[in-house]
Amino acid sequence: MSTQAQGTTPAEDAALPGLRRRVEEASLNAWPAMHQVLLDGWILRMTGGFTKRANSVTPIYPGLTNYAEKVRYCENLYAREQLTTIFRLTSISEQQDLDGFLDQRGYRQDETSLVLTAPIPPREMTPDMHLLTVNDWLHVYSELTGLPEKARHLHQVILNAIRGDCAFAVLQIHGQPLACGLSVADQELIGLFDVVTHVEHRRAGHARSLVSSLLERGRRDGRSRAYLQVLAHNQPALALYHELGFSELYRYWYRLSR
Repeated sequence: MSTQAQGTTPAEDAALPGLRRRVEEASLNAWPAMHQVLLDGWILRMTGGFTKRANSVTPIYPGLTNYAEKVRYCENLYAREQLTTIFRLTSISEQQDLDGFLDQRGYRQDETSLVLTAPIPPREMTPDMHLLTVNDWLHVYSELTGLPEKARHLHQVILNAIRGDCAFAVLQIHGQPLACGLSVADQELIGLFDVVTHVEHRRAGHARSLVSSLLERGRRDGRSRAYLQVLAHNQPALALYHELGFSELYRYWYRLSR
């Protein structure tokens, strides 16, 4: 884990643990689950299996119960829900030894993601960015990604449950959607999610334009810092976000039961 995040102010560098926790809190708020259970410092989230983020256990603070007892409880609960038991572990958790415990228990590691952050400087708005209703935006997102009907329903459940101010944005030219994404505000922060470009129009700057416009909208609404999550192996996306001033703040990965 890096000890500094490029793009932070000196005051933020001195308070990086607090910034990491603040962003982690906002990211959980931005992607709510249908059901959740609190268990001695852990939050157990369940949403019918749609996305690991909304169907996993995330440690929040140190607990008093031993790991073996708590993990068995989680396994039984997720089994009753007919879901795989998944743990989402972050590099900011005090419970780093939990990762080793799960490894010994046979949980396999999967999907390391980087959480990136950047201050929001003034930018030019892209005039082709349009804000849609959640239903219209989800239709565009589903068309661009080929999202199955069952997953579309669960995706909409999550989107409708978001309590922060959302911007459901589409970049289009002559009425054709080329890219889409959404931002979720949480006090001084905005999170960027579900940024995707039409497969036939990638590497043409559309995602950059869309993200820049979402950031500028957030700045005009009084937000000062942005964050997003990207898979560690997604080099094109990482290159784009680094060019836009984002840098790694922390990372997370999953442990899945076999």
